[in-house]
Amino acid sequence: QVQVVESGGGLVQAGGSLRLPCTASGLRTGDDAMGWFRQAPGKEREGVSCISWSGKSTYYADSVNGRFTISRHKNTLYLQMNSLKPEDTAIYYCAADDFSAFVFRGGPQCKGADFAYWGQGTQVTVSS
Repeated sequence: QVQVVESGGGLVQAGGSLRLPCTASGLRTGDDAMGWFRQAPGKEREGVSCISWSGKSTYYADSVNGRFTISRHKNTLYLQMNSLKPEDTAIYYCAADDFSAFVFRGGPQCKGADFAYWGQGTQVTVSS
């Protein structure tokens, strides 16, 4: 059974930084993908950043490119968020899937429907 647990959310002022960690246990293939998604009130879920097992394939949404950095060590995933803006306020979800080749089949991308395992989410609030 795969379990995904994220943490690290909180309240931060605009321009500040936060680091979100996530651990996935029980993944099977050794070629999995992990990613971060977010959902703000009244908005659809958005793929923020995703990464393959090797780290060679990554994706960043245009809205966070240059400010956020995704990294991983084995089954622990991190999202370093710098220069935070009020529009980054959302619940952030960590997700994992056993098949990196499927997740990145079309090149750099981050589609929620491609991920089988999800965490409960952590709230990030950026005040202006």
